[in-house]
Amino acid sequence: MFSSMFFTRFSLSRRFTSTLARSSLVRSKAQTQIAAIDALRPGPILIDTHNRAHDYLRISLTEKCNLRCFYCMPEEGIPLAPPSHSLTDDEVVRLASIFVRAGVTKIRLTGGEPTIRQGIVQLITRLNTLRQHGLQFIGMTSNGLVLHRYLQDLHKNGLTHVNLSLDTLDPFKFELITRRRGHSAVLKTLKQALSIPGLTVKLNMVVIRGLNDHEVLDFVELIKSSPLSVRMIEYMPFQGNKWDFKKMVPSSELLSTIKEHYSGVSRCSDALNDTARNYRIPGYAGSFGFISSMSDHFCATCNRLRLTSDGQIKVCLFDAKEVSLRDMMRGGATDEELLTLIKTCCPKNRQRFFPYPDLFVSPTDRNSSRWARHYSSNVAATRQPLSHIDAQGRASMVDVSDKTITSRSATAQGRIFLPRHAYDLIAPNSNVTLSLDPVIRKAQEKAKSKGDVFTVAQLAGIMGAKSTSRLIPLCHPLAISHIDVALTPEENTERLEFSVLCRATVRCRGSTGVEMEALTAVNVALLTVWDMLKATAGREMKIGDIFVTEKSGGAGGDFSRQARGEAGPPV
Repeated sequence: MFSSMFFTRFSLSRRFTSTLARSSLVRSKAQTQIAAIDALRPGPILIDTHNRAHDYLRISLTEKCNLRCFYCMPEEGIPLAPPSHSLTDDEVVRLASIFVRAGVTKIRLTGGEPTIRQGIVQLITRLNTLRQHGLQFIGMTSNGLVLHRYLQDLHKNGLTHVNLSLDTLDPFKFELITRRRGHSAVLKTLKQALSIPGLTVKLNMVVIRGLNDHEVLDFVELIKSSPLSVRMIEYMPFQGNKWDFKKMVPSSELLSTIKEHYSGVSRCSDALNDTARNYRIPGYAGSFGFISSMSDHFCATCNRLRLTSDGQIKVCLFDAKEVSLRDMMRGGATDEELLTLIKTCCPKNRQRFFPYPDLFVSPTDRNSSRWARHYSSNVAATRQPLSHIDAQGRASMVDVSDKTITSRSATAQGRIFLPRHAYDLIAPNSNVTLSLDPVIRKAQEKAKSKGDVFTVAQLAGIMGAKSTSRLIPLCHPLAISHIDVALTPEENTERLEFSVLCRATVRCRGSTGVEMEALTAVNVALLTVWDMLKATAGREMKIGDIFVTEKSGGAGGDFSRQARGEAGPPV
């Protein structure tokens, strides 16, 4: 009896010990696997000084767009940077890989219009391979015009989220807003997107008072039977889009309107970093929300980083400061060096940047054209932080000792607009008859007594270019090799406009550009014309249209800006 009981307890003990051993082994293997995963993907390391983990990257694939929405882009479009400035597919994937390994879990592809970029399906496929390193979501923001051609393949190859932009359900009004046709194509894309299982679909609507605010309830009805998220975005100012505060409809007003028509509207449980405040209606399949960029900003919980199409990293849509990852990458930087640069950018992000009402974002800031659709931003000539200000905000001359000495040139131009009687005094082949009015006659004689206006102004422009570093405090003195200043009279008798065009070209071999020298030459030459004619036309002359038309040499690359064809007074 005792022997049997002892044997039973001994057997149970051995089984219990064996179970514990197996359990310990399983736990040990699990811990090893977890450690291996953690080693492949460390925790978030892109954290700013306000303890915000930046795990969301928006990549602009192109600055081009096939629409011309009036609130974000001029009808004629914007100047485009050379194709060589844009990131290649290999560069996009390499930078995306670095961000993902640093903790980014969501990537959204934007533009311009991302579907314009060639090979978009193949690029999504390559980005999808980053899931092994921790990437969880790949999204795209699109105007939907041609997306229906690629959507099935994009989803099969990794696309998980799509945000479509549509501001009206009226085809005629669509053409007024976008200056293009294509309303039916966007609706086709929306219908197709909602038919794809597992694809998260959101619809963005920019609400403008007096234009489409009466359609808000129609947009809400779209969520009745579809698992769609409709987001209403407050109209935001851009310099040049004739923004009017009266046209901005606060989200609180829109919510009140919706609640008047629907009972039981309730707030959704949004994620911490959601830009939209979302709501549900009982019995409706989808949801609606508001992106209140103007009346209720979401800066404090922002977790986004932006990579522009030319490889600049931006920590905030409204911050002009950009750092070029492209230049560093093309200069031979390693992944570790690029990550170090990225990490130095994140801590500098402000807790709140948007300083309404004083901030106006320029439509020529590339890829920021669709502010409301949260597109990335970029400019024709890469915009960098203020180069002549140090970390403490004090004036500081740029150190160019490490820059390569190359041949550099720049051309600038400007105009002085004159009344007819002053123009006749300096125009070639003009037989001026002195006025019989003694006051005017005296002024004419005084102006002519100063000598050849064009020759004096030309010499003054040359002297001005050579004196630039003494006139502009932080300009470097340069060994200028050539200065050409030319003044040309312009006459438009039909419009009764008379002007003098001044063009100045400056060349040198040096480590910094000569744009300032060319601009100084133009300004000084035109001021000299004004000084020599002020006795007869001092109250009527205007100087304007001064800008750099072209430059060459230097790391920033060459550019040429088309000058305005017809002369006209400055606005």
